[in-house]
Amino acid sequence: MLRLSSIIFLVGIWTATALPTNYEYYTSDGIMSGLSANQSYFLLNGKNITIYSGSIHYFRVPRAYWQDRLRKLRALGFNTVETYIAWNLHEPEQGSYDFGDGGSELEDFLNLEEFIELAKSEDLFMIVRAGPYICAEFEFGGFPSWLLREDKLTVRSSNELYMNHVTRWFNVLLPILAKHQFTKGGPIIALQVENEFASTGGKDKKYLRELRQLMLGNGIVELLVTSDNPWRGTAGTLPELFLMTGNFNTNGTGNLNYLELYQPGKPKMAMEFWSGWFDYIAQTHQTRTLDNFRQIYTEILTYPASANIYMFIGGTNFQFLNGASNSNEKYSPVTTSYDYDAILSENGDYTVKYYAAKELLAKYNQNPATFTPDMPELVSRITYPSIPITHEIGITSILDSLPNEERSNSVSMEQLNINNGNGQSYGYIVYSKTLDLLSWSELKIVGRPNDIALILLNGKRLTGIIEFSSNLDLFGTWKRENGTIILTEQELHNATLDIIVENSGRVNGGGAYKQFKGLWQGGIEINNQPVSDWKHSALEFKKSWINRLDSWIEAYEPENELSEPKLFKSTLTITEEPKDTYINMEKWVKGIVSVNGFVLGRYAKMGPQQTLYLPAPFLKQGDNDIIVYEHYRGNDYIHFTSDPIYDLF
Repeated sequence: MLRLSSIIFLVGIWTATALPTNYEYYTSDGIMSGLSANQSYFLLNGKNITIYSGSIHYFRVPRAYWQDRLRKLRALGFNTVETYIAWNLHEPEQGSYDFGDGGSELEDFLNLEEFIELAKSEDLFMIVRAGPYICAEFEFGGFPSWLLREDKLTVRSSNELYMNHVTRWFNVLLPILAKHQFTKGGPIIALQVENEFASTGGKDKKYLRELRQLMLGNGIVELLVTSDNPWRGTAGTLPELFLMTGNFNTNGTGNLNYLELYQPGKPKMAMEFWSGWFDYIAQTHQTRTLDNFRQIYTEILTYPASANIYMFIGGTNFQFLNGASNSNEKYSPVTTSYDYDAILSENGDYTVKYYAAKELLAKYNQNPATFTPDMPELVSRITYPSIPITHEIGITSILDSLPNEERSNSVSMEQLNINNGNGQSYGYIVYSKTLDLLSWSELKIVGRPNDIALILLNGKRLTGIIEFSSNLDLFGTWKRENGTIILTEQELHNATLDIIVENSGRVNGGGAYKQFKGLWQGGIEINNQPVSDWKHSALEFKKSWINRLDSWIEAYEPENELSEPKLFKSTLTITEEPKDTYINMEKWVKGIVSVNGFVLGRYAKMGPQQTLYLPAPFLKQGDNDIIVYEHYRGNDYIHFTSDPIYDLF
């Protein structure tokens, strides 16, 4: 005979397994309508819904881990995932698109339809923030750098040149999204128009209307929204056309009250409730306390309002895709890691905020009960044994192999006529010249370098080591305007001058949209005389180029101070199934790391990020080539760790 407690337990199991999924509950009687904001609460297909969402940027998470991250989001009890669309990745060259099979460097991150379909398969609805501008602390706010080649083009406006490019792009993107709208049987319940447009002053409302019309003309029928900081007012929206949502991490009740003031009687939603914050190079590692997170999320849930937590998982700015803030002397590049102190860590680990969010949602959930899956197991990590540096190449020995062109004056990397006329987007640009005769000579960079310049004379570095945050005041950084350096105090004949300039990341917002990389602000002078006729070389670190390098020599005392930047090579041999790890760069100074030809990202001893996340899908059983491009001082070994390290120098 069963005890009463046993009967209750069995009934509990039956009830849990009998609960409908989100899609079963909201579509069981057929799909008649999408997400409605015509009342003080959301309706989806005629049924009440409060949106519990989290941000996952598909382009910041390895494709092999998309499903894992989506499942962990659904296991919170959330019903929606939000993502941006990265225009610069999907159209790397004008009219050339990559949605997973286009052959670009990031090809394996770009199968957008697969990500959308995975979201639905994991019982999640989707909010798509299509841009064209996304901010996201991402390279150039998601804009392709080739937009900069047109002098009269103004982004984020109804400027005809700009809108011609946006129209071409949206005419490709939007039909893809239209196929996956909720009312067509897909997961997309809402789309955002532009992003935080109030930050521009919001004066060009014609621009918003044109974007809306592009969406409607391409078959978009779901709810259209905008998002801004509520304290900025309605400058970034058109209340008669869009539902305004809010971005904030303090004063939850007050910010939602603003939304009620602007759009009385409409549903309230935080499109970005910031769960943490991002890191700048050479600044303190950013976190947001658990108490702050719990307090503001509780205010949102009890208002009651819908919310998208930004970020659920931040992920990684792989390759050269970190953005930056401000400009010139206030310029601050973002780190490769976009961990964001988010609910899920960069490597997919649960955090205390994850458990707090799960607890709070279980307490305040406004939706009818639906089935919530179990939390997936964590992806395991390993500390691989340290591996020795075996080979090296000095940068001057390979300059002649780079794509180059002659120009009378120094120009920015975007203005180079390479990559089918689209210019150079990422990496380094090198300005080279042979000087017939030098005696006592002083070189001046007129204006500012964008962003860090290394001066080599006859293959020897003259500029100082940028090792600590205080070194950013030295000659050759963005902080120094009209900076000078002594080239030589003795007579030299046929001297080779190379100036290597690093693009540290384009500003992602704040109004700095006319920005270029390299030496372009006013030219180069020696003894106050302009120097012309420069050879410009593009050092892009593309995978095909890295894998073709064949002039390696045996490494010789790599941990010494370098007379020139060098590439150092090592081999990680894996005999079993690869696992996630971190490359520990604490003993190096500044540069980038590639694995099997793919650039993981940047490192800088000045911090705060000291490790680079290396996901298992980037590795293979057998030999894996790891190459470090170091500016200043090498090391004998490449070290690994199972956990991230943050420090500041």
